Order: sequence, then structure tokens, then C-alpha cells
Amino acid sequence: MEPLSDPLGNRVVKTLIPPPHRELSNDLLYPKASHIPSVDAIKLHLTKEGRVSKAHVIKIIDSAKDLFQGEPNLLRIEDPVLIIGDVHGQFYDLLKILEMGGSPTKNKFLFLGDYVDRGHFSIEVVILLYCLKLNFPDRVFLIRGNHECMAMTSYFSFRAECMAKYDLEVYERFLESFDCLPLAALVNDSFIACHGGLSPEIELIDDIDLIFRFSEPPKTGAFTDLLWADPVDNPEGKLSDSFSYNTVRGCSYYYGVKSTNAFLQRNDLISVIRAHEVQLEGYKMHKWNGEDDFPAVITIFSAPNYCDTHNNKGAIVRLCNSILNIQQFNYSAHPYYLPDFMDVFTWSTPFVIEKVMMMLFHLLKPDDKVLLRSDSLANRRIKGLKNKFQEIKKVIMQNKVKAVSRMMKMYKTLREEFEIILMLKDMCPDNKIPRGLLLEGRTALMRAVDMFRQARVLDLPNERRPE
Repeated sequence: MEPLSDPLGNRVVKTLIPPPHRELSNDLLYPKASHIPSVDAIKLHLTKEGRVSKAHVIKIIDSAKDLFQGEPNLLRIEDPVLIIGDVHGQFYDLLKILEMGGSPTKNKFLFLGDYVDRGHFSIEVVILLYCLKLNFPDRVFLIRGNHECMAMTSYFSFRAECMAKYDLEVYERFLESFDCLPLAALVNDSFIACHGGLSPEIELIDDIDLIFRFSEPPKTGAFTDLLWADPVDNPEGKLSDSFSYNTVRGCSYYYGVKSTNAFLQRNDLISVIRAHEVQLEGYKMHKWNGEDDFPAVITIFSAPNYCDTHNNKGAIVRLCNSILNIQQFNYSAHPYYLPDFMDVFTWSTPFVIEKVMMMLFHLLKPDDKVLLRSDSLANRRIKGLKNKFQEIKKVIMQNKVKAVSRMMKMYKTLREEFEIILMLKDMCPDNKIPRGLLLEGRTALMRAVDMFRQARVLDLPNERRPE
């Protein structure tokens, strides 16, 4: 696919290859009239920031959805297999993972969910994973994470990304496919792999197959626990009970050494492999049974430098011939996106308006000396109504200057405090900041943010599900 042309040779960063100037054609996506999309073509196209047509995206989603519907809640997989944790829209890190893993013809891939949100390339991640699934249905496996649902994607960034790059229909098609994803995997009959963790409602692994999964995850229950539960964060894995309410997540449970060992012994398993939590080294071994024993729980996180701020490593689990290894990797550079997927014109509007207002301000601002001369001249030559007219004109001019000055301040605040304004909008029920705050500047904005935070803390009990 040819990149965008540069006829004037005025691209600032000439080393960066321009994106393709057209969507991926049908002949390239489906070579030789095949019904299965080409992984190589779509990977190359998306790597160059190319777009896939809406019709092709919907076709890929629906085809993958049909495959997911035919799979059980609990997948059963034998090694060699690579187990990958959260990806979170970090498409260029996913490319690194696939490069590390090699061809799916030689290794299986098991992804533990959270493909979307936080990163700016969630659509690209899901499209590529779905294409891999369509090409290697018995070698590539995807299970559901807690972010593959309407509640999370509408709160975080995936819905906004779909609206920016496509439309609401594409977003809803993605949600329908998420509802069909399996919930867990049994690897080598020795490891239970899921996104979150254990549940008091799951005693035997066969109980997972009894869950009805084709829906939005409920507020409580085994379905929710597989996606949301966390291991307790202490070296001994101690809890006052087998399971304890997860106060951080606001749902599901913490599980510790007692509940984990009991579950592993009942099901003749070695360990739980899960994702769901960012780790500085990309993984964490929960060695609750002692340093010499195999970890009861392994947390794996595959999104390095999470949200472009955490500076953590990514990691994957490689299981081959029943030998488990952890491979770490650093983040890959990616193209820059403006906040909320804004285009450069929308982003620069406050700056441009501020400069225009400055020009108007200086044009309209009266010169005091000139006014004094004109007033003295008017007093000498003009009497009565003309003098009153001059005063009215002066007041009008002063009001114009004040109005322009207020606009300047508002747009300056809008430009300089953009992140605070976005935070405040998210806190407001109608997604609008209170009237007049922009004119009051940064101090007023920060005061409003603090007030909203305090109000939200006080209102948290009302956000809980009624008994």
C-alpha cells in the first residue's frame, strides 16, 4: 500500500514513513479470494498507522465471534504455549510479543484478556488478534478480561477510540464479540489460567463450564471473580478468611494461601496463572508456600511502560516441555496521539483564539494620551450632546476591551490547564465544567477538583449496589 505523498518535500520528520493514503484493499486483505484475512498484510498496514475499512472490520469481528461462540468456557491447551497478560491497547508492544513468540505454527498463544483501554491502539490490537485467531483457530486463544465489557470501555478510552476512528456500530460489534470470549484455560492439566483469579463459587474447574458467559459480566458471582479477583498482597498470603471482599476493586474478592492451596489440591493443579495487575518487573511470583516451593499464583503483565508513565517492564510466560520460563521485555516506541483522540485543529483552537484575542485587545485598547487630547479638543470645540456621545463611546470601548480580556484569560486557561479541565469534566455528572471557572484561572480549577474529589469520597457508599 503506497504511503501518503510528499510532493513539496516539507515533512518535518523525514525518517518517519508516512501512513498509507488509502484503506487496505480487499485484494490485499483477502488474497486469492480467500475468506480468511492475511495476517501479514494487516500487521504491516496497521504498523504503518493504516486504516481498515468499516466493512472489513465488521467482517473480521463477526467471523471471530463465530469462532468464540463455538469454544467452551474453559479451554484446554497443551504446551508449547506462550501466555500473555494485559496488553491494554499497546499495539507496538504486541508486535514485540509476537516477534518473541515466533510463528503460531510452532507455538500456541494464550492471551489472558484486557486487550483494550488505556493505550491508544486498542482497535489495532483487537483486529490483529482476531485475524490471528481466524488464521490459527487451534493455536491462538483469547480469554476475557475485566475490560472487555461495556462498563469499563465506556468509562475508559475504548469507546472514545471507536467513535474517533469508526462509529457506534463498530463499538457495539466489538462488545458483542467480547461477550463470546471464553473465561479461563487449563494448561497441561496442571495450570489454571484466567484474567483475575479464584472464586468461592468455583470448587472444581468443571464448575467454570456451568457459567453462562454470553452477557455483560454481572456485579457478583463466579463469572465476575474470574475477571476481577486479586491475590492478597502479603508475603504469606494470609487472610482472615478464605476469601475477603476486594475493597480496591469495589467488587469480587481477595484470595490467599488457604483458598488457593485448597483449590489446587482439589483439582490436582500446580498453580494459578493470571494477569490483571501491573507489575514493575512484568511478573510476580506469589510464593506463599515458601521460597523453595513452586509459586501458588503467578501474575503476568505484558504492557510495558503502562499508560506511558509506569516505566515497568513487560513479561510473558513460556511453557515448553512442562518447563516454565518468564521472558521480560521493554516497551517499544509508538506514534503520538493527542488526548481524547483530538485532531490537531481542535487541539490548537484555544491557542489560536488566544492569540487572536491578544491582537484584538491591543487594537481596541485606547491610548490614554490620545483620549485626553481628544477630550480637551472636544471640550473646546464641541458642547452638549457631542460630549455625552463621546462619553458613551468611551464606555462602549472600555466594555469591549474588558470582554476581549476575559476571553483571553479563558482561552489561556483552556490551553494551559487542559489536563485539569479534562479531569474536572470527568467528575461532573453532565460532563461539563461549572460556569465561570475558566475565567477564574488555575487556582479555582484546582479548588473545584478538590471539592469534587471530597464529594465523590463522601458519596461512595451510594455508588455501591443495594442489598
